[in-house]
Amino acid sequence: MLSIFNRKPVHHDLRWVQADMHSHLLPGIDDGCAAVEESVQLIERLALLGLWYFHFTPHVFQEMYPNTRETIAASYQKLKGKGVDSLLGGYAAEYMVDASFERTFAQNKNTLLVLPGGYVLVEMSYMQENRQIERMLFDLQIEGYIPVLAHPERYVYYHNDPKKIQRFQDVGCLLQLNLLSVLGYYGAREKKVATYLLEKGMVNLVGTDVHHERHVKALEAGMQREDLRKLFKHCTIQNEELFANTTGE
Repeated sequence: MLSIFNRKPVHHDLRWVQADMHSHLLPGIDDGCAAVEESVQLIERLALLGLWYFHFTPHVFQEMYPNTRETIAASYQKLKGKGVDSLLGGYAAEYMVDASFERTFAQNKNTLLVLPGGYVLVEMSYMQENRQIERMLFDLQIEGYIPVLAHPERYVYYHNDPKKIQRFQDVGCLLQLNLLSVLGYYGAREKKVATYLLEKGMVNLVGTDVHHERHVKALEAGMQREDLRKLFKHCTIQNEELFANTTGE
């Protein structure tokens, strides 16, 4: 096990972020970490980069990852007593906004797993926009939730016209950018849209969206090359304000 308190940090760090509010590090419940040991190791490596509060957000996507409050809570409990308790901020979920989500939400509006403060992380299909997305964002706000759109830079239907992303903020939705996007990990188009959002000051939150060791390795390597904080100079990043020093579920 790594000693996160004794290891020398990398040259550039993420202390300006403090809290990671989007990851798939809970073991064995979606396309992220498979085992507790992997989860703990990656949490420790991210802590060396300056992230000290982790709010885990496994997928809730009925067709592929039909997670529930119970399955997510059980996975989270497996991390307790493994040497990383001080880093565990809580758990929420990343909800795929599709027809199944709409039905479930209509039946029971009070069961969503949310980040501290009532922030709910949502996503869409990468390939096809949900035409009901604005209505669903409005419905979430009516019920007292604050929606956060995960990684808008990754939706291919906005790559040729990123100005369309502005409408999400116009209707009260926060935007969360993946750190790996600004490093070009997902591709040139994703990096281009990420740069657009940063230059326009549109990014509210950042997340690692880490799933596995390759993601962490890419983030470590990228931070050795450049200081990511400089890229966010036009944005007011709210991770520390909203999610550091807080305990969720």
